[in-house]
Amino acid sequence: MKFLVMPGDGIGPEIVPVAVAALEALDRKLGLGISLEEVPIGFASLETAGNTFPDEALARARDSDGVIMGPTDTLAYPPLSEGGRGPSAFMRTGCDLYANIRPAKTRTGVPSAVDNMDLVFARENTEGFYADRSMHMGNGEMMVTEDVAIAVRKITREACTKIAHAAFKLAMQRRKKVTIVTKRNVLKMTDGLFHDTVRAIGAEYPEVEVDDVIIDAMSALMVRTPDAFDVVCTSNMYGDILSDLGNELAGGLGLGGTINAGDQHVMAQAVHGSAPDIAGQDIANPTAMVLSLAMMLDWIAAREQDNKLKEAGHRLSAALDAQLADQATCTRDLGGPLGCKAFGDALVKRLEEDA
Repeated sequence: MKFLVMPGDGIGPEIVPVAVAALEALDRKLGLGISLEEVPIGFASLETAGNTFPDEALARARDSDGVIMGPTDTLAYPPLSEGGRGPSAFMRTGCDLYANIRPAKTRTGVPSAVDNMDLVFARENTEGFYADRSMHMGNGEMMVTEDVAIAVRKITREACTKIAHAAFKLAMQRRKKVTIVTKRNVLKMTDGLFHDTVRAIGAEYPEVEVDDVIIDAMSALMVRTPDAFDVVCTSNMYGDILSDLGNELAGGLGLGGTINAGDQHVMAQAVHGSAPDIAGQDIANPTAMVLSLAMMLDWIAAREQDNKLKEAGHRLSAALDAQLADQATCTRDLGGPLGCKAFGDALVKRLEEDA
C-alpha cells in the first residue's frame, strides 16, 4: 500500500512528520505493508518547479492509496498565471474528492467551550461558492467594472446526491440522524436544489431521522445545543465555516481532523491553516494532522475490508485520546509542556508500548 506525503507550507513540515512517524510505528507493530513517498508542494515546489502544485503531484496522488497533505498558505501564493495553484482545490477536483468529512468532538482533558459535542460535518467539496470550482473554464469571480464584482455559485444534483449518500452512510454508523443545513429561504433555487436532493436520498435510508436548519440558526444552535446534532450535511462554504466553529467550540482548530474522500481516492488534511506566524518554532499542535491520518486509515479499511488497517486506525485514535487526556503529554496550547516533536515522540512511544 502506497501513501503519498505532501508536507506543505508553514507548520506543515513540522506536523506532517509526526503523523508519518505514527504511521511508521503502526506499520512496524501491525505489518501494514505501507510504503511512503514524498512530493513537495506549496512554496517548496514553487522554488524548484515554478508551480505550487505541479502536474506530477496530481498524477502521483492518483496513483497512490492515500495522501497525507500538510496545510498550505494559499493566501500568500502568486496568481495562477504565475504558478500559484491551490493544492487542496486541485486535489479535490482532480481526484473527485467530493466528500469533506470533518468531525467536531469534545475530548477528556481538553478544555472546551461546550460540554458535550460529537458531530460530523459531511461537506460537499467540489462546487458551491468556491470560485475555483464553479466554472469549466476560467474563474467564478468576475469584475464587471472596477467597482462591481460578481461571483457565480454552482450547485448540481449529481454533487448533492454524492454528498447525501456519504452523509447518510455516516449516520448509519453513528446515531442515525442527518441535519441538512442551507439558506433555502433566500437562495431558493441553489439551496433549494441541495435540500430537495438530500431529502430525496434520505428516503433510501428509512432508519435515519432527517431534519433541516437554516445556516444562521445552525450557528446559534451549535453553541446552545450541540448534542442535538449527529451528521450535518451541507454545501461547500457553509461546511467550511460551520466546521471551524464546531472544532473551536470543541477545543480548538488544532484538534480538527478531516479527510477529503471520493469513490477511489482519499486525502488526510487538517482543518486548520499553515500558521506561518508560529512556523519553525516547534510549538504547533499536530493533533489535527494525526486525527486526519486515523480517519484516512479507517476510510481505506472500510473500502478494502482490511482488518489490519482498521486496527491501526483504532489504535491511533485511542493513543491520541489517551495522550490528550494526560496534560503532561499535551502541547503548550492545551496547557501541557510539550513541543510538536516531543508530542510526536511521546505518541510513537505510546503506540510502540500498546499491547
